[in-house]
Amino acid sequence: MKAEHITQAYQVAKERYAAIGVDTDAALKKLQAIKISMHCWQGDDVKGFMMPEGDLTGGIMSTGNYPGAAKTPDQLRQDLEKAFSLIPGQHKLNLHAIYLDTDEKVDLNEIEPKHFEKWVAWAKEQGLGLDFNPTFFSHPMMKDGFTLSHPDKEVRDYWIEHGKRSRKVAEYMGKELGQVCYNNFWVPDGFKDNPVDRLSPRKRLMESLDKIFADQVDETYTQDAVESKLFGLGAEAYTVGSHEFYMGYGLTRGKIILLDAGHFHPTEVISNKLSSLALFGKGIMLHVSRPVRWDSDHVVIMDDELQDIAKELVRNDLLDKAVIGLDFFDATINRIAAWVIGTRNTQKALLKALLEPTKDLKDMENSFDFTSRLAYTEELKDFPYADVWNYFCLQNDVPVGLDWLTNVRQYEEEVLSKRN
Repeated sequence: MKAEHITQAYQVAKERYAAIGVDTDAALKKLQAIKISMHCWQGDDVKGFMMPEGDLTGGIMSTGNYPGAAKTPDQLRQDLEKAFSLIPGQHKLNLHAIYLDTDEKVDLNEIEPKHFEKWVAWAKEQGLGLDFNPTFFSHPMMKDGFTLSHPDKEVRDYWIEHGKRSRKVAEYMGKELGQVCYNNFWVPDGFKDNPVDRLSPRKRLMESLDKIFADQVDETYTQDAVESKLFGLGAEAYTVGSHEFYMGYGLTRGKIILLDAGHFHPTEVISNKLSSLALFGKGIMLHVSRPVRWDSDHVVIMDDELQDIAKELVRNDLLDKAVIGLDFFDATINRIAAWVIGTRNTQKALLKALLEPTKDLKDMENSFDFTSRLAYTEELKDFPYADVWNYFCLQNDVPVGLDWLTNVRQYEEEVLSKRN
């Protein structure tokens, strides 16, 4: 599309939205300020660089064998640069501990900030922030499907040390980059079949986390988040770190509670949880994903739940309180395309929410004018948000419409196809 046509279409859309009291320029300014924390693990199918040939464990599965997966930190950074160049705005990268970049042979209980210096230097060059995650999976010390809640103290101590060290790494990242590095704790411990004792593992997990968080870190640079899950492969009957466990832990320990869109019952959604959590929690962190009958981490599409998540954040003025991260990994399609589709869709959903006349809609509801509320929310579905989105892409000098796909195909031919 030509720039003048995009601008003309935007002006028409701007007038239509102005007629219902929406300032599109103000909406775009707000969208520009929203940082999405894009996950590194889409680029290599969650293998990392500590034990790249190791089996993926912890209830996780990446399916597909699309060619061109990153096999080194440099390749992953190259792919990330390509993806970020096709996404409007300035964002963050979410790193897992197994993605360290060092020539040393280092185990998870030995990681230090120096093992991530290359990532920090790269983030500075790219103008990106970093978030972090300790890795409690795909490791020989994950014994019998358990880590922090294992009955063997030696196993627990190993993972406690890893958790402590991850917080120091996150603090270093935040300090070097001048923005908070959110450090998210997800622990996959659980039983495949029905347990007799559900309490003891949760007590051990609570005590292990308390030991990890006993060390003081500067919250100017890093803050801890805790993430629940309903079940995983090999832990279908019982997960120690359930929603109720981490809700209680986060509220009583002053930790941010992370909600993953794929970590609940198939008919349960996280959008309806945000307003409640906002009343009591220290903060909200999201892993925006797409479950298909289970936590399958499909690429985020413009479905109802994605739009409802965005509406809840915007309508309740939670954008400053929420950290929006992504979590999906699909090895059946081009991995860079997956990043671009998922991140741009998340931004589009936020834009659609920002283009609502929120105050007017709330006034209708508060006056019990449900007729107008329904009429407006339905009519808004046909408003030209796409023309506003195209203009946003033009402003940020990134491809409009499907032009980004041509860019990815060229990169695939020139770079990805040449990898072994």
